[in-house]
Amino acid sequence: MVTTRATAEDRPDRADRSDRSAVRTLLRLWPYVRPVRVRLFTAAAVAIVASCLALVIPLVLKWMVDGPVADRDPAGVWLGALYLLLLGIGEALLFGLRRWLVARPLAGVEASMRADLYRHLQRLPVAFHDRWASGQLLSRGTTDLMLLRMFLAFPLTFLLVNGVTILVGVVIMLLQDWTLGLVILIPAVPVMVTCVIFEKRYASVARRAQDQVGDLTTVVEESVLGIRIIKGFGRHRTQARAFRELSRTLRGTELHKARLLATIWGVIVTLPELAIGAALVLGAVQVADGELSAGTLVAFLSTALALRWPVDSIGFLLAMSQEAATATERYFEVMDQTPEPEAPQRGAGLGQFAAPPRGATSHEQPAPDNDGIRFHNVRFRYPDAPEDSPPTLDNIDLHIRPGESMALVGPTGSGKTTLTALIPRLHEVTSGHITLDGHDISAMDRKSLRDLVAVAFEEPTLFSASVADNVLMGAGEGAGEPELERALGVAQAAFAHDLPHGTETQVGEQGLSLSGGQRQRLALARAVVGRPRFLVLDDPLSALDVHTEAAVEAALREVLAETTALIVAHRPSTVLLADRVALLSGGRIAAVGTHHELLRTNAEYAHLMAGTEEADR
Repeated sequence: MVTTRATAEDRPDRADRSDRSAVRTLLRLWPYVRPVRVRLFTAAAVAIVASCLALVIPLVLKWMVDGPVADRDPAGVWLGALYLLLLGIGEALLFGLRRWLVARPLAGVEASMRADLYRHLQRLPVAFHDRWASGQLLSRGTTDLMLLRMFLAFPLTFLLVNGVTILVGVVIMLLQDWTLGLVILIPAVPVMVTCVIFEKRYASVARRAQDQVGDLTTVVEESVLGIRIIKGFGRHRTQARAFRELSRTLRGTELHKARLLATIWGVIVTLPELAIGAALVLGAVQVADGELSAGTLVAFLSTALALRWPVDSIGFLLAMSQEAATATERYFEVMDQTPEPEAPQRGAGLGQFAAPPRGATSHEQPAPDNDGIRFHNVRFRYPDAPEDSPPTLDNIDLHIRPGESMALVGPTGSGKTTLTALIPRLHEVTSGHITLDGHDISAMDRKSLRDLVAVAFEEPTLFSASVADNVLMGAGEGAGEPELERALGVAQAAFAHDLPHGTETQVGEQGLSLSGGQRQRLALARAVVGRPRFLVLDDPLSALDVHTEAAVEAALREVLAETTALIVAHRPSTVLLADRVALLSGGRIAAVGTHHELLRTNAEYAHLMAGTEEADR
């Protein structure tokens, strides 16, 4: 089954959002903000008081000009200067208090959202991760959450603070002189119309830019993880060209954002400045005619100038708010995805089928029906496959008896890996059902199921952790050195002790510091360390040389004697580990029997085995 990863322009989450509301989108952050709402509201109140203190300064100037300055009273001037100094210090202290109030709680909000996102990603089905590019998920968990923290710390507060400041300032100016106040208000209508148009256009461009950042992150991540392939095939220029094209596209989008921001800033800055100039001329005429005091004109113009930053910042704050809205939208696109459903507790005796602790031997594990693994008329089609396409697996009826090992053999593309992924419910069956010891796996919660079933895949995945941590990941709580040594012995992975720090050696990202055979043996050790009741191995020995394979097989036979196992096999030597063999062809079970029986009675199986024997030679 081939899946396609989503890109910025072609993803199931990119539905039409012409009716999108930034406010409604941002309100979805409330559950995260609610625990720190007191400090945020307090910070907003402190910022409002600080901004209003700045509007008191023009009133002090009016008093000074019409009083001490006009009366040539030096003491009054010094007193006014002291008032201005105290107001400035008070404003600075209040803004510092605001920043202190929001810093720690908003860092906590960001951490909480990132933890929820990570937790949710672990619960999403494999089909979701097949569709989504990892770079898109990384950008949502890093860049987008950083934008949200910045929005909560600054634009959210100052949209309110500046709005209140502008309102109070306009009232003060109207009280000073209503004719000059009306002149100042003339640009209000064109500025508001410009803001509405800007908001709609900027939202679309901001979303496109954030999606393109995700695509660029994907390219970087894939290039780093695939650096051996890139160097091996000399494709660094091709990759660099692809990166440059994406970078150029993102640059164009960012320049589009800059042009939009420059346009609204030009309107917001120019029109109020023209209004202030007109008010200055008109006020000067009124002062000359004796209709207005010089102090009133000074106070009026000082108030207007004090409102320049709240007005000029409108475009900047709207831009950040739109980017925060698109970041919120992208975050919840992932959070809204349906996680793997918790199974209903149905059927008799399910409560007795609790997963045994990892590390218990098979005879210590309860087995209510002792029926092994059964596939009952199982059918599977990938969720994103066309409706008219044939299913990947169809009418699968198969029984692996308790304590039996069954090899699963078939040509490439026959569905072997898909079938093994159904047992631990990495994918859900389309129809039919699978039972473990008589219990339907769809009626079991995933944790209990995956405590019962251990898996090892053909492509082993190791984490940036020590060898011991990677292996003991397959064991339960309390597992330690004895379990680790036993598992390493089964997998013939004694090389771990020869590493620079023994089993505490960090294996590096994806385990690429080890050879393919070493990674595969550690993955096998991880599968057997917990003495699982059911074992699923997807061609676990494909990367081993003949001598190591023989040693691993000898040790693995003891493990298989204590468990019920399904083993995807390509080599006859691996097939001989199993008690019986199932031939999968065209998504169906074509034959079941022992290796020697199928060699005699099934031409397709004999052809497969002959081909693998020839390849081994």
